Amino acid sequence: MQSMQNSLRVDLLVVGFGKGGKAVAGAMARLGKQVVVVEQSDQMYGGTCPNVGCVPTKALVHEAGNRRTSDVPQEWYERAVGEVHQITSLFRQGNFDGMNSLETATVLTGHAEFTDERTVRVDTLDGPVTVTAENILINTGSTPVIPDIPGLRDSKYLVTSTELIHRTELPKRLAIVGGGYLGVEFAAIYRRFGSEVTLFESGSAIFDREDDDIAVVAEKILVDEGIEIVTGANVTEVRDGDTGVTITYTNDGREQVLSADVVLAAAGRRPATEGLGLAAAGVRTTSGGAVEVDEYLRTSCPHIFALGDVNGGPQFTYISLDDSRIVLDQLIGDGKRATTDRVAVPRTLFMTPPLANVGLNETEARAAGYRIKVASQPVAEIISMPRAYVVHETRGVMKFVIDLATDEILGATLLSVDAQELINLVALAMRSGVKASELRDAVYTHPSSSEAFNDVIGAVVRSDDF
Repeated sequence: MQSMQNSLRVDLLVVGFGKGGKAVAGAMARLGKQVVVVEQSDQMYGGTCPNVGCVPTKALVHEAGNRRTSDVPQEWYERAVGEVHQITSLFRQGNFDGMNSLETATVLTGHAEFTDERTVRVDTLDGPVTVTAENILINTGSTPVIPDIPGLRDSKYLVTSTELIHRTELPKRLAIVGGGYLGVEFAAIYRRFGSEVTLFESGSAIFDREDDDIAVVAEKILVDEGIEIVTGANVTEVRDGDTGVTITYTNDGREQVLSADVVLAAAGRRPATEGLGLAAAGVRTTSGGAVEVDEYLRTSCPHIFALGDVNGGPQFTYISLDDSRIVLDQLIGDGKRATTDRVAVPRTLFMTPPLANVGLNETEARAAGYRIKVASQPVAEIISMPRAYVVHETRGVMKFVIDLATDEILGATLLSVDAQELINLVALAMRSGVKASELRDAVYTHPSSSEAFNDVIGAVVRSDDF
């Protein structure tokens, strides 16, 4: 760690302490390169995932699922939030110490702004620090989008996901505006904690990226949990009262009103580029505010890279980690690795049970011109998967889309216990060229969730040969 100076010249400057940036910074510092990492907030060392994203939200999924009907909702929730905050504090401090303890690395806390293509001014509590670097990484992540609804932005009952998970008071009535990943996950979490939850989605359906047979099962799980789902909802006004908020919306041509204690804006996240002074560095952005990058994550200035959410790619921590591999290959490797090398990238929505996907679904495969067969089974009917019964979670369905001619796995959708783990196995099989029949006939431990593949892949329900 360098001593504090008013001006620093370094090999690498990382703006934003996210997953990808910290991985590159750590690797370069361990090679003896002079590195500075800048983080605007002392509550965000390590980035979104360990502080306000994956770690706390998935911990809340676990805690909510453990609540018994005899547990008082508020007491259980307050205890759970306290435990989750202990975990995030531990992770945050570990990220800071792990970086700042490296001999050639310095962590600066403060707002960073480019003054030219190689120089950034950092306004710290101890005064401004000017950092000039040979290479610069932009890793500032994303920020929540607040929909342009009259009264919403100024409502004292409005929260973002970050603010909601820091509240120790469980909302009795929670309204969620937005039915994407974030909205569905929070609806499931807070309903299980005991909140009355209404989910507003402006589109005609939630799970609109899924095949209809999957979407029906997934939505039924949420409805059976007691979540009210309003699709085709046009929220027209949010009005504060003394003890809560009134939400006016139209649905099927009728105006309706809902009262709630808290409104969660879950309309997605946008790249956090505001205030970075990118124009001064000659770094171009897209119309959506993301930093423009090529397949090697280089910006319009070749020595400046952008990693993670800020570059407009998929907003997943593991994508940011893979971004770090691409950038390191540019800095110290042979420079061949690119975003175009990524195939079979999985994703998971952490409802209960989780909904995980990789590759093409049935609709997409047919649209792409493939002749396919579809293997699918409800989890409750998979004889080779007793684990679902052991853990009392038999809801859901597993579905594989298989190339009829080659037996290649084109994609899979798993709505089941352990789906977040199983999908990684399927993705690895796809990347490695493992055929569907090989995955079907593999030997798995027992009782496990993966042995479900022995049955499911053989359960063909549709084939273009029929």
